[in-house]
Amino acid sequence: MASLFHPLCGSNPPTLLRLLLQNGLPAANRCPQVALALAVALARWPFSTAEQVAFALSPKQPMPDPVFIVGYWRSGTTHLHNVMAQCPAFGYITPLATGMPWDILGIVRSLEPLLEQALPQDRYVDNVAVTPTSPQEDSIPLATMGAASYYHGMYFPRQFEAHFRRDVFGEVEEANVERWKRLHRHLLRKVSVHQGHRPLLIKNPVYTGYIRHLRELWPGAKFIHIYRNPYRVFPSARHYFTRLLPELALQDYGELPIESLVLESYPFLLDALKTDTADLPSEQFAEVRFEDLQSEPLSVLKHLFEHLELPDFEAARPYFETYLAGLDDYQQNQYSLEPETVSKVEHHWQAYLQRWGYDLKDAGLCSNSI
Repeated sequence: MASLFHPLCGSNPPTLLRLLLQNGLPAANRCPQVALALAVALARWPFSTAEQVAFALSPKQPMPDPVFIVGYWRSGTTHLHNVMAQCPAFGYITPLATGMPWDILGIVRSLEPLLEQALPQDRYVDNVAVTPTSPQEDSIPLATMGAASYYHGMYFPRQFEAHFRRDVFGEVEEANVERWKRLHRHLLRKVSVHQGHRPLLIKNPVYTGYIRHLRELWPGAKFIHIYRNPYRVFPSARHYFTRLLPELALQDYGELPIESLVLESYPFLLDALKTDTADLPSEQFAEVRFEDLQSEPLSVLKHLFEHLELPDFEAARPYFETYLAGLDDYQQNQYSLEPETVSKVEHHWQAYLQRWGYDLKDAGLCSNSI
């Protein structure tokens, strides 16, 4: 059963009403979630507005350019994000900042102990734990603030494909791109204050195709692309979107074109990444093979820190070791692929299978997959 608290509880009334008007009414059994979201938004609105005014009037300190972790969904971005966030030199978006992006510097701080009790135990799609200090991506807070987002397609699945294409494929009007840029910069500047002005570590799979926009906003930003065996990525990505819908959807939904969108968007995003990073200096871009991170994490991290000229690796090593030791009992989800689906993956993703030298036998899929 989906939680009564929906991510849109962190929105403000104008944004929430605009989303409802643009995307249609919720299903009858989801009206309580929408009603609660509206009630919470109205109750927070005076505090959110006061925070906005105070933040706008406050003197702004220079903000270090962020470090962005990109890669297609289920390629290991979350694992790399969680590991690197153990380095005390980095700041990141916390779960409470994710849930209440308009209130990061105000009531989030004052209500922290109470709000932490409402956090889910895991991320729904896998066994990765969610704690008050778990680093989060910026997709949900930006969707909450009203930026164009594929998450709006998860909330309003009648418009799932339209939102996915707007956000992931960039089929969005220039005005909406500018709105995203404004909200993205605003969110990260508030998070920077919340995190003591440390360089921010930001993870978002959609940003695999957004490098050109991010470079305009943060010319000195550094980018880390993590990739994984595509045979493994496909069933995991398909599961990701399918599993989130029962938790997030405010409307009834039937068969959605998830499989075809995953097959199409993978090469689209990776081709965009290749184009947008071609002229980046070496100290601003690095690639990581997920399987190497799994087998030799400290060696991979050390190379990353040296290659990108990040803060002292040796000072962070004990934090990495402690976190990695706690993952010994972690169990990955198991998937299988039928022969017809294997053929589809090879047809659509052959260029990247060849480029990275991946085979089906190395994917770690269940024995009944072929």
